[in-house]
Amino acid sequence: MNRRSFLTAAATTAAATCATSLTATTATATTATGANAAPVLRTDAERRLLRDWFVATHRSMEAMTTELGLAADKIDVSGSGTPVPSAQTSPTNIGCGLWSTVAAAGLGVISAATMRRRLARTVAAVERLERAHGFWFNWYDAHDGSLLTTWPETGDPVRPFLSSVDNAWLVTGLRIAAHADPGLRPRVAALLADADWSYYYTPYDPADPVAGPGQLRGGFWPDKPGKGEPTGHHYGALNTEPRMASYLGIADGSLPTDHYWHLMRTLLPGAGQEQEPQGEYVEIDGVRVWEGHYTYRSRKLVPTWGGSMFEALMVPLFVPESEWSPRSWGTTHRRYVRSQIEHGLIEEDYGYWGFSPASIPAGGYREYGVDGIGMQEEGYNSLGVVTPHASFLALPQAPAEALTNLRALDRAFGAYDDRYGFRDSVDVTTGRVSDFVLALDQGMITAAIAQHLHPGLLQTPFRTAGFHTRVRPLLGKERFSL
Repeated sequence: MNRRSFLTAAATTAAATCATSLTATTATATTATGANAAPVLRTDAERRLLRDWFVATHRSMEAMTTELGLAADKIDVSGSGTPVPSAQTSPTNIGCGLWSTVAAAGLGVISAATMRRRLARTVAAVERLERAHGFWFNWYDAHDGSLLTTWPETGDPVRPFLSSVDNAWLVTGLRIAAHADPGLRPRVAALLADADWSYYYTPYDPADPVAGPGQLRGGFWPDKPGKGEPTGHHYGALNTEPRMASYLGIADGSLPTDHYWHLMRTLLPGAGQEQEPQGEYVEIDGVRVWEGHYTYRSRKLVPTWGGSMFEALMVPLFVPESEWSPRSWGTTHRRYVRSQIEHGLIEEDYGYWGFSPASIPAGGYREYGVDGIGMQEEGYNSLGVVTPHASFLALPQAPAEALTNLRALDRAFGAYDDRYGFRDSVDVTTGRVSDFVLALDQGMITAAIAQHLHPGLLQTPFRTAGFHTRVRPLLGKERFSL
């Protein structure tokens, strides 16, 4: 079904069901082995439902993948015909396509031979893409691999850019592909040989920590001499998605381990931010660290920059933060999810929850989130727009609530399309459902379902080698003031 009409009565019923589930299903979905034990799905029916959702979501990734082998940015699934992939793709989109293919093989949706063939095609396409300083540009033509210098939908000029966060997701996908198909390892190693994360790094300068913060630049426009023109900002907040780039660089030795401690749990007291943080200074590995926290609905947690779900919970799809740091990362992830749930069901009384950047249901794209759990003073707001991928990201912390929320979105609004999975977003105040699915958001869904049905399937490259010897000890020393 492409879209159901918005029925107030149906929405009210679904909202009541969703709210009731907070108490009715949590007890049956949580293990009894301790406060930090991960909740699990109990029934075969729930697991079959997740697998069905995976199949449809993976079908959307197949529909977004061009003949060249690159996952395009999005498709419009509102019509009855075969959707046409958008002209553009990004390193993140390509990474999502790679790990979705591996996940599909791991769950038995495609054969191992099909997986190897598709991965080889995508790696061959990536080998053709123009690069600079060992990294990939932000936008390419998904159909021929050419570097985009004008935006396909508007004709506006595009200045080629090297993004640290987007390159991290492509490198993540390449590492997963190389692990899944050993025959690709030499080719992936050759691709990554020049991807030195120190390119983005500004070393720490104790005499001037503003100019030398020990953090990663957002990126560079390489059309200037030398390294190129840097962004005016660094990625300073720890609990945001750029930490995947930080982990990758620490793991491969191109970034020093103390980089992790120069990232901010909150901005310092007295700085302009969403709320005045509480916490304490501690010294770890010779670095003075402000272990700050926010309080939201009487709950202490480490905020993200904007208050969205994917900032906090995309990285642990791959890096087992909650396992390696149960007292710190495990606690804040669990409380972050609970905050998102209570914002939607109690604070705003939408009847639904899960807020993260996504398509605007009426057209376009913007950030959605919970302002109170983000550092940015004018942070991301929920605006009644619920994003299904956010519920999938919450599966490790709240599987019963996530499934109930997703079922309710489908019943009330027709948010699920059995051809291509969940639509990208739903305005639960008007009933408007997005016409699009996006590779980024579908890629988070495939990874989240795969991790829940086949724990560790996509994580092995991030549990071994430098991740085990350099990243894991850092997370083990983390002491959030929670």
